[in-house]
Amino acid sequence: MGSEELKRRTKSFALRVMRLVEALPKTATGRAVGHQLVRSGTSVGANYRAACRGRSKAEFAAKVGTVAEEADESCFWMELIIEGHLLPAEQVQPLLDEANELTAIFTASTKTAKTGGKP
Repeated sequence: MGSEELKRRTKSFALRVMRLVEALPKTATGRAVGHQLVRSGTSVGANYRAACRGRSKAEFAAKVGTVAEEADESCFWMELIIEGHLLPAEQVQPLLDEANELTAIFTASTKTAKTGGKP
């Protein structure tokens, strides 16, 4: 998968996260979890774009590592939404699946970049 496809995919992920957060209940818990999810979910795409502008493989690896962390954090918040019964699992699961896929992609990219492979 090329960098332009990943840019598109991470932006789409951010937009889907934003829509999911809007659907959360307007309770203290819903707002707190929503704030954290929107921060981590939108950070995935923003940090990936920054990684693409990296000046070295080391900088790319560091920034892609941040992308993997933010994607994984997004998984955590979505798991809490499901397990805390804030939204129905079937409403959250497709986006959680995408977050898990993005986490795997960027974790592998980080390992490849750190071992000298092409980013």
